[in-house]
Amino acid sequence: QVQLVESGGGLVQAGGSLRLSCAASGRTFSNYAIAWFRQAPGKEREFVAAITWSGGNTYYADIVKGRFTISRDNAANTVYLQMSSLKPEDAAVYYCAADRRLSSVLDARPLAYDCWGQGIQVTVSS
Repeated sequence: QVQLVESGGGLVQAGGSLRLSCAASGRTFSNYAIAWFRQAPGKEREFVAAITWSGGNTYYADIVKGRFTISRDNAANTVYLQMSSLKPEDAAVYYCAADRRLSSVLDARPLAYDCWGQGIQVTVSS
């Protein structure tokens, strides 16, 4: 069983940066692709970025490409989301999620992920 806990959220000014962390418990964490999603009030949950188990492949939503970077440290059981050039529209609750299907293909659909963290708030002031 894998449990995920997000940290690093908070309030930042537009143009600023934040780094989110997703810490996992469980020995099999390094086997799974991990993704970040976000959900703003009144909106559907949307894909942000994903990374394969090895960290060798990444996949980004077009709206964050070039501004956000996903990475992982399997020795530390942690996945990171470095967010730069933040915009007010980036404000949302951010979730990390694990895809335990052991697939080599990164998936942007929330239904592909069956283990979720509790979420963490990111607020961007204009």
